[in-house]
Amino acid sequence: MNTDKRTLNIGLFGFGCVGYGLYSVIGKTPGLKVNIKRICIRDESKERPVKLPLFTADKYKILDDPDIQVVVELIDDADAAWEITQLALRKGKAVVTANKKMLAEHMEEILELQKIHGRPVLYEGAVCASIPIIRNLEEYYDNDLLQKIEGIVNGSTNYILSKINKDNTTYLNALQEAQELGYAESNPLLDTGGFDAKYKLLILLAHAFGTIVKPEEILNIGIQNLGDLEIQFAREKGYKIKLIAQAYRNEDETVTAFVAPQFVKPHQQLYAVDDVYNGVIAESAFSENQFFYGRGAGAFPTASAVLSDISALTYQYKYEYKKMKQIHYPISTDVTLTLFVRFSQEHEKSIAGYFEKIEETYSNRNSQFIIGKMQLGKLKQLKETYPELSVIVAN
Repeated sequence: MNTDKRTLNIGLFGFGCVGYGLYSVIGKTPGLKVNIKRICIRDESKERPVKLPLFTADKYKILDDPDIQVVVELIDDADAAWEITQLALRKGKAVVTANKKMLAEHMEEILELQKIHGRPVLYEGAVCASIPIIRNLEEYYDNDLLQKIEGIVNGSTNYILSKINKDNTTYLNALQEAQELGYAESNPLLDTGGFDAKYKLLILLAHAFGTIVKPEEILNIGIQNLGDLEIQFAREKGYKIKLIAQAYRNEDETVTAFVAPQFVKPHQQLYAVDDVYNGVIAESAFSENQFFYGRGAGAFPTASAVLSDISALTYQYKYEYKKMKQIHYPISTDVTLTLFVRFSQEHEKSIAGYFEKIEETYSNRNSQFIIGKMQLGKLKQLKETYPELSVIVAN
């Protein structure tokens, strides 16, 4: 890696929560050779935390400026972020982004554009905010044979599930509180449906195993159908329910990846990861089990990761994607999971047919559950047929 540190002129897209956080932390970081030259915003009439002469609504004042070497993209719109990323790379600028949906949907194209134009795209802030998991996968685990990566990667759902556990409340009450505090959107399905966690998992897959797949190829089950029956079941057993993204290497040199709620026992490392914190476990052949923990949401934790990428660019850092040049691991759904599935009684016979083996059943006046073995591919079919089911991984 080149260690010739240089001053970078930045063009920043977006001045919301994270954009303002980045502006603030850059101002408090002495010695960092970075200058924000221009900030592109959508609405120039909107009130901002600070008034700056740098604001513009014209994206080309950044993209066409030859003195700007780095475009930092921190907007919510994945399609607009993709357009900015393409244009910036084609104009010879490096890109730093935190848009996990854009990265997950266009990873293959981003890799190709980096090769064609010789400029890097860095995105530590897209996964787990303050936890430097991508850089660790790239550098520390570059030649270590990873067996598994799993974790709590969405702060909003973890806050909701933590409130359910600590306050003995319902899912709907916990969701409402998360919305009032700004941890969940008015339409929270991106988080509660497991989509945000899936996008992050797809990014981790590329760096952990060198595997690139489209979002629709990976099953994501969220917590939006969580009900009192399974919450009470977890309390009685001393478990916590956590939304976990995981990918692991199988003996046949395939990789299995999915997002789903899971019963977590007190001795497991993810049990203690509560509120808006994230935790990631990397399990490898040589260094065994390592645990990364940190704040997974918020302006300053995400801005700190973005700042780390900007600082790395002052040394001409780029991802090498070494795992993609090694063995190829295709995705497999030919694995069996132990599942807790809650459903209404009229669907009992049809749902029972998806299980390879039923280990436990329970029913009351309103609903019932089955615990048993099911193939991941069958689970995907089950959720497509009955999207209202509550499903929790029980192994």
